[in-house]
Amino acid sequence: TWVDAVSMTLALVGVSMPIFWLGLMLIIFFALALPNWLGLSGPVLPPTGSGTWRHLIMPTLALAANSMAIQARMTRASMLEVLRADYIRTARAKGISEWVVTYGHGLRNALIPIVTIVGLQFGTLLGGAVLTETVFAWPGIGRLLVDAISYRDYPVIQGAVLVITVGFVLVNIIVDMLYAYLDPRIRYT
Repeated sequence: TWVDAVSMTLALVGVSMPIFWLGLMLIIFFALALPNWLGLSGPVLPPTGSGTWRHLIMPTLALAANSMAIQARMTRASMLEVLRADYIRTARAKGISEWVVTYGHGLRNALIPIVTIVGLQFGTLLGGAVLTETVFAWPGIGRLLVDAISYRDYPVIQGAVLVITVGFVLVNIIVDMLYAYLDPRIRYT
């Protein structure tokens, strides 16, 4: 369908565009083309590092575009594979509504590889946060880590790496627990 073609084209653009470039293009677009569209009466970027929720829109878009594009492509591929399975054909033959077949049976089984990619993308988001925080002059753990490396502040480097590592491990544990919830056949002993 045309929705599929448009979404996959946007996903290809999202995968292809580097985070820092997308961030710069968003700044240019919202500063020049649509300066008041976000409701920012003052500067596009907060001068002091603290702003309103509207100041988070562009960094969030820049950081999430790549991950959303990968998720869209993975979801499409996984759903197409699951919807060709025999049990889906059997459910349709039984007269179950298309909504229940697609979302109740199909999406639930297609979520296993999608959840895996979500867990792995968390590390990419942490790495992309360094670039996003630098482009948008937003203080965060990525910016803290870069500044600590440039000043050779080893305790801060160790602390930031520890926080990032604990976050990544916790996300992977949550992903493993979601496997058992999504597919009861998966058991951990």
